Amino acid sequence: MLDVEEALERILTFFAPLPSVAVPLLDALGQVLAKPLAAPINIPPLDNSAMDGYALRAADLTGADGESPVELRVIGHIPAGTVSEQSVEPGTALRIMTGAPVPEGADTVVAFEDTDEVDRRNSGGLMESVRVRLAAETGENIRPAGEDIRAGDTVLEAGVVLRAPELGVIASLGMETVPVIRRPVVAVLATGDELLEPGEANQPGKIYNSNNYSVAASVKAFGGIPRVIGVARDTERSVEEALAQALDADMVITTAGVSKGDYDFVKDVLARRGEIALWSVRMRPAKPLAFGALDAPDGRRVPHLGLPGNPVSALVAFEQFARPAMRKMMGKDMAPRPTVQAILDDPVTNFDGRRVYARVVVYRENGEYRARTTGNQSSGVLTSMARANGLAICPDDRARLNAGETATVQMLDWPEDVF
Repeated sequence: MLDVEEALERILTFFAPLPSVAVPLLDALGQVLAKPLAAPINIPPLDNSAMDGYALRAADLTGADGESPVELRVIGHIPAGTVSEQSVEPGTALRIMTGAPVPEGADTVVAFEDTDEVDRRNSGGLMESVRVRLAAETGENIRPAGEDIRAGDTVLEAGVVLRAPELGVIASLGMETVPVIRRPVVAVLATGDELLEPGEANQPGKIYNSNNYSVAASVKAFGGIPRVIGVARDTERSVEEALAQALDADMVITTAGVSKGDYDFVKDVLARRGEIALWSVRMRPAKPLAFGALDAPDGRRVPHLGLPGNPVSALVAFEQFARPAMRKMMGKDMAPRPTVQAILDDPVTNFDGRRVYARVVVYRENGEYRARTTGNQSSGVLTSMARANGLAICPDDRARLNAGETATVQMLDWPEDVF
């Protein structure tokens, strides 16, 4: 039986970053840039005004102050987005708005509030001239061309995870698509004669299929594209037929059918249609877990992760193994979930020498992190996972973590009211 780190290391050898694809900007959020991006233009493209005011010559303001303002003739107006055909000559100024290109002849911009514009307007005076109440330095309130980005510069390196700021930078360069490592398509399949789909009439002895939905939602939450195959019944033929529909995906995830029961056929099909790389991991929940590869008709080997059927086990195993595999396919680093050190309110017991992932709620009290369990820790109690924002870890060499001891907690959520 492998420990968690050994199992993960073996699983990750089956995965590599996927090919790149060009996608619209907003679709690229959270994806990894596939190649460096060089700027085709300067940003800003021209010298432009940093504020609403007047474009003029600094030399014309020599000696200006509140007692002795300098009066200049206003020869026009430049709104944002317009390149003026007029030039600023000695003794003149052009009224200019924020972002508008600085006209020829001007070397500085003064703000409206440093002139008598408001006084003139309030008194009904003519706006053919303006008095400036202070001197200015050359280049003041002007944003030079290329101040942010110069044409030809590499603005984003390959491997960057694209967030809102990066997408804004790409948009500012006029690019409508961006090359990214594509999102993995993950086929999701539940197995079991006992399963009903939500919306079907309840029947004695049956349960509703939750695993497909929690696993598919996890795939989507981590940036993948879930493709729900449905439910395979407890026969080898049904499992084989369902898996055949999944072989065009980048990874297949099944739930149930990997234990030692009479109707646990998933690992048998995996062995016959591909290979089993590992089976059984020293962890609780989620000990019965199969991983390997299925042979696809096009010659590819499609990684297959067989999760346990108990819903908590499936989600805990997904966190430890499927999430890192997806990150590798998307070209992301193998950064684990963040952890905190929290004082336990409740004990965590290790019955059989396996690493325990206990569902807990982490909260903050008196400047310290604390963690309380979410109730019944049975692997079939899905509500215990729904209430949790972390997994408190009891190492496999510890029989018990007592209340009051500090545990490492793998955070599933990062609630703002706590952190």
